[in-house]
Amino acid sequence: MKPGIHPTYRPVVYRDRAADFAFLTRSTATSEQTVRWTDGNTYPVIDVQISSASHPFWTGRQRLLDTEGRVEKFHAKYARHRRPQAS
Repeated sequence: MKPGIHPTYRPVVYRDRAADFAFLTRSTATSEQTVRWTDGNTYPVIDVQISSASHPFWTGRQRLLDTEGRVEKFHAKYARHRRPQAS
């Protein structure tokens, strides 16, 4: 790597306030806010709106759409607009 052109890669805490969940990872993201982590060190903290702790796909609260009959409903709705087929 070329020295002096890359951003600082350091430990950062990402926090999902909706789920009361936080995790420590390494990132180039910056923040003016800091938080004291469980190891006693202070790290920059970045608040996120959604994480694996609050996303419906990962928590199992995902809604399944009822797709049964959608094609048939479409054909019934536009059946009157079909042109007669030439034999």
